[in-house]
Amino acid sequence: MPGGPPHVAEVEDFLAERGQRLLRTAIVLAGSRDAGEDLLQAALERLFRNWRKIRGDPEGYLRRTLAHLATDGWRRRGRWRTSLGLLRAADTGYQPDGTSNVDLRDQLVRILVQLPPRQRTAVVLRYWEELSEAETAEVMGCSVGAVKSATSRGLHRLRELSQVDYAAQERQA
Repeated sequence: MPGGPPHVAEVEDFLAERGQRLLRTAIVLAGSRDAGEDLLQAALERLFRNWRKIRGDPEGYLRRTLAHLATDGWRRRGRWRTSLGLLRAADTGYQPDGTSNVDLRDQLVRILVQLPPRQRTAVVLRYWEELSEAETAEVMGCSVGAVKSATSRGLHRLRELSQVDYAAQERQA
């Protein structure tokens, strides 16, 4: 058939509309742009193979696949390295410009990679993807209570890590 299977156009339309948001989610789950692109590519391969089965909710399918593939990657690699350097604070006379948002996002990603996989997935899906607790539970394949627990612990740990980073920045200043 010229132009490939009939669902190619549907997948392309879906990706044109939602691709950038899904890429951002994959980057946060994977910890870097390169790893996020690889993660999304693997998820898209599965989406393409199973398109006819999941036509009703391709975004939900991709989110679940991203979460599962990221978790599988974490398990394969073992514990994440905890010695990731965090961004240093700028001088007190620093005037933020448009790049300060990029710096803050980078700092957040660097802190997120230090969370255990389940907590990280819960926090990313709840607050980055803005899913409800029920939607997050469905994506993660667990109960709503498990999502609440993982999210609470993840947010608590993020606060601890950001305070450690802030204290380290003050000592270096």
